[in-house]
Amino acid sequence: MITAIIIDDEQNAREFLQKLIKRYFDKKILVLDTCDSVKTGTEAINQLHPDIVFLDIQMPNENGFELFKKLDTITFEVVFTTAYKNYAIDAIKHAAFDYLLKPINHIDLLSTVRRFEAHRDTLKREERISLLLENLSSENDTFNKIALPTQNGYELQRLNHIMYCQSDSNYCKIKCIDGKEFHLAKTLKFVENLINNRLFFRIHKSYLVNLNFVKKFDKIDDLYVTLINGEQLPVSVRKKESFLNVILHKN
Repeated sequence: MITAIIIDDEQNAREFLQKLIKRYFDKKILVLDTCDSVKTGTEAINQLHPDIVFLDIQMPNENGFELFKKLDTITFEVVFTTAYKNYAIDAIKHAAFDYLLKPINHIDLLSTVRRFEAHRDTLKREERISLLLENLSSENDTFNKIALPTQNGYELQRLNHIMYCQSDSNYCKIKCIDGKEFHLAKTLKFVENLINNRLFFRIHKSYLVNLNFVKKFDKIDDLYVTLINGEQLPVSVRKKESFLNVILHKN
């Protein structure tokens, strides 16, 4: 059962979404509480610890984005609800899991529920793997972390927690096994030199992958690797043979 909290300053909107969930998703979603402001929503979240928060963006006293400033940690997924399409971009920028345009219909809500169920299963699998890697890496005294710059300084990440690094012009995205992403104002080449670890292989001009997270390699038509979380990354033609040699331990 997915637990949820609805935060919306309009009573009609709260009741409508709650009735929609009750009618179509009674066996999938349990609404723990409905709140009319960021303040009451924050109190409910801290007390009830929901899986999903349906959060209205435009409210008279504080908009929905203010919620994140009042919480020490975010342990739930956020689905923004709004009547204004232009807020969709803002929602994505604030790392929302999804957004629903008002008036909300059960088809769109079903899509959100399915995405959440698939995402939750992936997170549980990644958490187990992350814990295993953490335990394994604690068995030796080798310093195997990389310092990634943040707004306030640096965050240390274990190399064996990094799934892959992706180039985006002069920026680089680093994707970790626990779902965290870091966006650095550095080139992929810079990050590759910084990591400098034989577990990582440059499969493409845009991708540096941790070999421990590669599940399979397809080389019949389009060349790509599938990672343990289901993501697929391309392998360039010129990297095919050297990549095969690495995974087959030929060099």
